[in-house]
Amino acid sequence: MKSDFKKEIAAYSARRGVFEIIDVPSARYLMIDGHGDPGEQTYADAITTIFTVAYRLKFMSKRERDLDYVVMPLEALWWSDDMATFTTSRDKSQWDWTALNLVPDWIDEDQFARAVAAAEAPAVARVRLETYTEGLCVQTLHLGPFDDEGPVLDAMHHEFIPGHGLRMTGKHHEVYLSDIRRTDPAKLRTILRQPVEYVRTPA
Repeated sequence: MKSDFKKEIAAYSARRGVFEIIDVPSARYLMIDGHGDPGEQTYADAITTIFTVAYRLKFMSKRERDLDYVVMPLEALWWSDDMATFTTSRDKSQWDWTALNLVPDWIDEDQFARAVAAAEAPAVARVRLETYTEGLCVQTLHLGPFDDEGPVLDAMHHEFIPGHGLRMTGKHHEVYLSDIRRTDPAKLRTILRQPVEYVRTPA
């Protein structure tokens, strides 16, 4: 059997036009940090490296442990000193980011080190394996170009979250369910997620 964690982890399912409050379990990710416009080469290098290592780990897992799985989609954390750069001003030069790819919890540090050592990728010196915990989050599904996310995020940040007695606590998180190399921008499917906490007891 080949595991597909997109189908097994509820947080990888979201509905368009609906903000949902969910609990996201801790997971292990390949991570690379960066800064600036995702259209620049630094971000492209991070993506290439993430998937080079991810596929090495997949084949290693199947060969050494007889455990096969579907490589998970690209994800990224995004933040800025001024969160308006994501909503109203959309100033990508001010964005900080961490590219992510979830890996199974049975992948150990030795396998990761061997996969990195064997990988030929531009940002391999910057990739790490780390557990990330989000917990309580609000998320929705965005359909369409990335540059059209602003109004959806504005509604999430300034209407739904405070309107439900919540406040933002962590970094904006995106899960890219579509392959951007092969998908019409109008049909891109992206989960938009924001960690939160209650400032008052929910009704």
